[in-house]
Amino acid sequence: MRKIGVTQILVFLMLASIAAAGAVFTTSLLAGGLSLGDFRGVALCGVFVLVFYVFAIAVHRLFLAVMPLREGDIAPGSRDEFAYNVYVLFYLLLFYPITRNHVLPVPLMRVIYLALGARLGKDTYSAGVILDPILTDVGSNTIIGHDAVLFSHAMEGERLSHARIRIGSRVTVGAKSIVMSGVTIEDGAIIAAGSVVTKGTRVRAGEVWGGNPARRLRA
Repeated sequence: MRKIGVTQILVFLMLASIAAAGAVFTTSLLAGGLSLGDFRGVALCGVFVLVFYVFAIAVHRLFLAVMPLREGDIAPGSRDEFAYNVYVLFYLLLFYPITRNHVLPVPLMRVIYLALGARLGKDTYSAGVILDPILTDVGSNTIIGHDAVLFSHAMEGERLSHARIRIGSRVTVGAKSIVMSGVTIEDGAIIAAGSVVTKGTRVRAGEVWGGNPARRLRA
């Protein structure tokens, strides 16, 4: 992981502070006047956390609209690296805990991933982890199995790059599988449980792949 500079940290803290301020104001507006008895403190904290994440996602998406994550190699000291480092701070400190630890039901996680920028077709759900939602496209009626991991970034020594993951419709990504950056999985394909689909692999429509590294088992 490349070093995150003071400027990126300050930008993240500023954006997180904006989200927190919005959450405080909204919580006060929505629930400040309610008589909640002995549970008032707990209820207000719950409302604040919920509203804070709504604001944090909105601020995060606004930042990415201004400074988008670009595909390809990311040069040290570049604008793209700056954007990536702020993005990483958002994801590691705010979003990773709720996506990685499965604290929310799968249908609600679909909503979270859509809010974070993933493109998910109708009736597509993930019981795994999508580490780079903004660079992940999935078709309809696809299932990403329990503890599967999709990530569109690659860090190899000093080299850092992004490549979009594209998964078609009616695809099954088995439990505990790993799908790496730049992978394309076409309609109707199956990735067996525990497989590792390496960078840039293309799985054709209807094929079954498995293993580490994943290879075609049958067409």
